[in-house]
This record gives sequence, structure tokens and C-alpha cells, in this order.
Amino acid sequence: MAWLLLVNPITCTGHGICAELFPEAISLDEWGYPILGAVPDRLLPLARRAVADCPTLALMLERDGKS
Repeated sequence: MAWLLLVNPITCTGHGICAELFPEAISLDEWGYPILGAVPDRLLPLARRAVADCPTLALMLERDGKS
């Protein structure tokens, strides 16, 4: 099963810490905001760490209903 990493665009202020913590699945746009996508089960611990360490609590994980 895959998971989706989502961002609240209102809460996110573009610190970029998430991309440093989880570069396997998060890149940054030209303004420093995250570009996210699906997270495979094997990377779930890293995704959870990025969600927990977001300074504005803007990241969220949810199950991908398509899997």
C-alpha cells in the first residue's frame, strides 16, 4: 500500500526542512515550497519523521485509496 504526502499550502511557509529530511520523495519548487507525491511503505518511517519535524505542522500523511 502506498501513502500520500500532502501539504497544507496555507500553513507551509517554505522552510524546506522536509526536503532535507526526506529527499527521496520531497523536492522544492523555486520558492522553497515542497513538491510531494506517493510514499511507498518502505519509506514510511522517513515520511513520518518529516511530518513530525515540520516547524509549521503543514505536512500530512494519508493512505492512497487507489492502491
